[in-house]
Amino acid sequence: MKYVLIFSVTLGAILLFLLAAASGNTALFSRHYALLLGLNAALAAALLALIGYQLWVLTAKLRTRVFGSRLTLRFLLMFLPMVIVPGGLVYVVSLQFMAKSIESWFDVRVDNALEGGLNLGRTALDLLLTELHDKARRIALELSGKTPAQQVVLLNRLREQAGVEDALLLSSGGKVIASASNGVGKLLPDLPNSAILRQARHSRAYSALEGAPDKKLSLRVLVPVAALSITEDERLLQLLQPVPPTLARDAEAVQEVYRDYKELSLSRQGLKEIYILTLTLTLLLTLFSATALAFLLSARLSEPLALLAAGTQAVARGDYSRRAQITSSDELGILTRSFNSMTEQLDDARNVAESHRAELETAKAYLENILANLSTGVLVFDEQLRLGTVNHGAGAILQETFDGLKERALADWPRLQPLARAIVEGFKQHGADTWQQQLELAERVLLVRGSVLPRASGGGYVVVFDDVTTLIQAQRATAWGEVARRLAHEIKNPLTPIQLSAERLQAKLANKLVPEDAATLNRATETIINQVAAMKGMVDDFGEYARTPALNLQPLDLNALVREVLGLYEHAGALVRPALQAGLPRVMGDPTQLRQVIHNLLQNAQDALAGSARQRIDVETERAGNQACLRISDNGCGFPEAIMLRVFEPYVTTKPRGTGLGLAIVKKIIDEHKGAVRVENLPGRGASVSILLPLQCESAKAA
Repeated sequence: MKYVLIFSVTLGAILLFLLAAASGNTALFSRHYALLLGLNAALAAALLALIGYQLWVLTAKLRTRVFGSRLTLRFLLMFLPMVIVPGGLVYVVSLQFMAKSIESWFDVRVDNALEGGLNLGRTALDLLLTELHDKARRIALELSGKTPAQQVVLLNRLREQAGVEDALLLSSGGKVIASASNGVGKLLPDLPNSAILRQARHSRAYSALEGAPDKKLSLRVLVPVAALSITEDERLLQLLQPVPPTLARDAEAVQEVYRDYKELSLSRQGLKEIYILTLTLTLLLTLFSATALAFLLSARLSEPLALLAAGTQAVARGDYSRRAQITSSDELGILTRSFNSMTEQLDDARNVAESHRAELETAKAYLENILANLSTGVLVFDEQLRLGTVNHGAGAILQETFDGLKERALADWPRLQPLARAIVEGFKQHGADTWQQQLELAERVLLVRGSVLPRASGGGYVVVFDDVTTLIQAQRATAWGEVARRLAHEIKNPLTPIQLSAERLQAKLANKLVPEDAATLNRATETIINQVAAMKGMVDDFGEYARTPALNLQPLDLNALVREVLGLYEHAGALVRPALQAGLPRVMGDPTQLRQVIHNLLQNAQDALAGSARQRIDVETERAGNQACLRISDNGCGFPEAIMLRVFEPYVTTKPRGTGLGLAIVKKIIDEHKGAVRVENLPGRGASVSILLPLQCESAKAA
């Protein structure tokens, strides 16, 4: 606001100076006075708007009881009379002086003197014109009665005798007959125009004072020259004589001064109005500028007290950082420095306390950040086992948001009762000791550890748990692989001798026994041979699960591989409906092992459809991001919910004579391909197995 006001006042002073200069300069007045007047009026309006804004701000401060606003109003009421009264007196005196000064410009004696000077110049020019007219008549008289040739010869001599600048002999139509001039290098004098010729013929003479803005004053006279006979064409004589330079300058000066005086006399009232308007605008600009400055000075005088009041209120609110920026050396400056010293001491004491609190907050935030980024679940309870703190890992493992569970006892956790009971029993049985146990929930296995927090830190309990489901599944898979290897080795060896012995007994004794005993022998040996063959198949499955042959990865057309396998199931009892996505990118895989995977899944789907009326198997392929998805669905009995978490473990099966190795082998092969297997029950009836395999381009990037 201060700089805006300074700029406005400076601009106003410049514009007023230019306006005053324009009022005293006629040329500048005619060109720029209206523009300068408009600019000054616009600046006055802007200053008035600025004063209105300052008044509105002061009114708002008074209405809201801002400290210092009443003092600002008092200073303003003191300053304004000091500006308005002297300005009004100067304005009234200036108006009176200006009116009398303008009236003194228009005196009757000045008017008479100017008019007399103008008449004197006119009389002198008229005498010169009369003298030139007499010379023209004398020369015309000398030329009359002469032949054209004689007139040409006499013209220059007569011109020189008369002391005339230019002489010209013309026909009545304006055609040049002869000319004579005193000018050097001048071929012809100025020719009269048609209007002058017409007037000279009708009036029998023409005389006039001629001049132009870019030419000197000159005298022109035309008189007729008598002809030798009536039939001869009448001729005209023109004489041109320049007005003496001194007389011309004096006449022009008197004429210009007289013209300006008359114009000024006619605009007397307009001048008064212009000067009154200029004075009024000057007064308004001065008063508005002074009023705006009064607002500014009043605010500056009351500002130190307002700063001290604001600082005092800030200290009362607990803000000790406020400092009053006053550099004066008077009593107000001493008071301000004392106030600043007091607030600085209070601020230092508060900063020390804030520093200690910030350190505690930092340590707390550090611990909370660690807890938030732990994959392990952490639960913190108070001494009444009410939940206080829970990290993100706990919610991710338990798939629980813990909304509404904070500050509630463990007995009020309806969805997590198994975990709640384990925590309560763990602390009840072990007291202050740290305890650990493995907890099997419906969908996962947790390793839970509990500890008692020391009373020095507030007391309470902390429970930490990890999801070890994947780890246990891996341990089980490793153990089953070892069991499968041993079974394949220990069982397969005696099976062949048993089968051979049974066949040998049948071959040797069949013909030696009576028919009834021979039939019994045949049934017994066939049973042994069939059971041995079944056990060999089971042992082969064991060996296949335990064996980890090297992968022969190569780019594969998954759709072509699926079509190849589906060709073996064209005549199966179930309806197989392929829906293979066209343009599916190639995958990286072992064709032999993936073929086995597809066989296993199709066989499982057929087994699940046993007893169903409308058997259907859907085989689909599609791209899923950077992977290819093979999905085999059926409308059979689906997977029992009890085995959904253990469906990929060996010997987990619902078939009466199944080994439970089919899906285990599928998962093992897909894991070696860096893929994934998902199983789910479909809404209504049936199940779906989805296999995700990396695309060829993604496998190349990973390599």
